Amino acid sequence: MSIQTRELPCRGGKLGLLTLDSPATLNALSSEMFLQMQAQLDDWAHDESIRLVMINAKGDRGFSAGGDIREVYQALKEAPDTMTVTRVFAQEYRVDYTLHTFPKPVVTLAHGITMGGGMGLLQASRYRLVTPDIMLAMPEATIGLFPDVGASWFLNRLPGSIGLFMGLTGARMNATDAMRIGLADLVVERSQQEELINRITDQYWTGDIAADDNRLFRLLNQLEEAPAESLPDSELALYEQDIARLCRRDDLSRVAERLLSSPPGNEWWRACIDGLRHACPVSLYLLERQLAHGLQMSLKDIFRMELAMVANCAAGPDLAEGIRARLIDRDNQPAWRYRSLTEVPEDYVESHFTPPWPETEDPLADL
Repeated sequence: MSIQTRELPCRGGKLGLLTLDSPATLNALSSEMFLQMQAQLDDWAHDESIRLVMINAKGDRGFSAGGDIREVYQALKEAPDTMTVTRVFAQEYRVDYTLHTFPKPVVTLAHGITMGGGMGLLQASRYRLVTPDIMLAMPEATIGLFPDVGASWFLNRLPGSIGLFMGLTGARMNATDAMRIGLADLVVERSQQEELINRITDQYWTGDIAADDNRLFRLLNQLEEAPAESLPDSELALYEQDIARLCRRDDLSRVAERLLSSPPGNEWWRACIDGLRHACPVSLYLLERQLAHGLQMSLKDIFRMELAMVANCAAGPDLAEGIRARLIDRDNQPAWRYRSLTEVPEDYVESHFTPPWPETEDPLADL
């Protein structure tokens, strides 16, 4: 089983503990895992004995590297239409939306590599705890996709142009910067996980959601934060002003040109610019438009928009080609449909936002 669940008795009620348990794949999230998570979350939402939920992961390397992209690639190659791929993403988005709107407090403790679908779980949680070795990123543009799992919501809530920059470059955020820009609520040592669970189970949870949430908030604030010497230096502190200047509102091709022609900085900055250089041009435009559209949309409509975008990406050539080049053949030479931003037709970008199904058949219509 790739998902382990336990119900731990507290002095009042129970803690529902959901653990990602596929460390060999860096907890890559498969469709089976999403079905397991959805069934368990639905059960816990209605179980009056469950007072709160905690999500964590096994393995030393990370919380989750994201969705099972090899499963997506196989579906793209084998399915005669895009609905198989669409169903996989719909299952993922449904879990994310369930966590965003869960009627009980949810605490997620993420460590190490946390990207894509792993970020979706973390950002959907009421309380986002990370360890000093956390590495957060949304690198989907390098495989011909776009930052999804609700990124149209959470990237838009980052300060300045940081959300756009993260999506364009796949920038990796460490623990210090995750706290700096609001992608995490607390940094704790992973060794404190058992102490946290013990403190939770030692509490009397009343079942009054507001009171329990307040009690959990106070409990988390009493945890010993990771010592400053265990935290990495901020990368953003060196580049925030550059990002604001280079990513100021403008035509996307000019934004990209400014970033690509910026002076070579430290290793972190060079990796960011390299990520932009190797990203799919269509994906970069999709990112720009999804962030613009997402500003005016409800969370439900954001997930429905992203699902339509995924379905249309699956119908085009870039997603399968990007996965092939980056993860299957690993030649890192994707043959994108359009080789540069200036070649991408505007109507082609906009077509990705038109759902390929009637409104009555939207897979997420019942969110």
